[in-house]
Amino acid sequence: MEIIRTISWMKQAVQQARVENHVIGFIPTMGALHEGHLSLIRRAKMNCSRVYASIFLNPTQFGPNEDLSKYPRTFESDVGKLTSVGVDVLFAPEPKEIYPPGFRTYVTVEGLSEKLEGKSRPGHFRGVATVVLKLFEIAQPHFAFFGRKDAQQVRILQQMALDLNLNVEIVVCPIVREADGLALSSRNTYLNREERQAATVLRRSLEEVRREVNAGTRDTLQLQNSIRKTLVGESMARLDYCEVADAETFEPVVSISERPVYVLLAAYIGKTRLIDNLLIEPASSREQAPVCLL
Repeated sequence: MEIIRTISWMKQAVQQARVENHVIGFIPTMGALHEGHLSLIRRAKMNCSRVYASIFLNPTQFGPNEDLSKYPRTFESDVGKLTSVGVDVLFAPEPKEIYPPGFRTYVTVEGLSEKLEGKSRPGHFRGVATVVLKLFEIAQPHFAFFGRKDAQQVRILQQMALDLNLNVEIVVCPIVREADGLALSSRNTYLNREERQAATVLRRSLEEVRREVNAGTRDTLQLQNSIRKTLVGESMARLDYCEVADAETFEPVVSISERPVYVLLAAYIGKTRLIDNLLIEPASSREQAPVCLL
């Protein structure tokens, strides 16, 4: 695996790959890699003849009271993992390479960035959209692979790609979970043993929602109350938000009907903030229940 540190060098590698008619798949990351990231790479290798990954701990998506300083940095281990799954090129720039002195251009996807995660983390999605647009311009991928755990982020990036006529297809891949159901996240490493056990309450609350939907519940207020009830039973958990939202607009819905919706959940376990979601897709016929994807 080739490790590239500069934009100019990366663009040269991309140009050569395109001259050779390679199909480029790209997985942007902030490092601290886990099986969720590696699953995206394996998916990319199914469709692409060149697979690129990036490791860039993006400062512009962290707020002043967030965890940039303590975010796990495991570069040597990450390189080993990327090599083991067959990544061709790793782009790992320094912050000054991406944000040189005088940088002042940012991307905002209005109408999707201000709610839910955007409300809890002001400026977060501006930072995400800006750095991903830069990385797309540098890596020039045909396909970019993201996990569904960050559902709102993925939807924002899809809208950005559409609005700006980007020649990249965003591929959304399933959530990868631990054996006990906890969604994989680099922030899981912050949890001590008791907190790690308590964190499974996110999955348990979504499982309860799935049971209720399968039993015929369509009222979203009832589903949100079910999540709150489950979380109250875990003393280490503190709810940030839970919402049932349209999967395209991320506007709240009052009832599950004929459009896909997300059940979106963010909670603190001790001092660690975790997110998870359940995707509910419409039934293919009136006789069938909606499809609930954890």
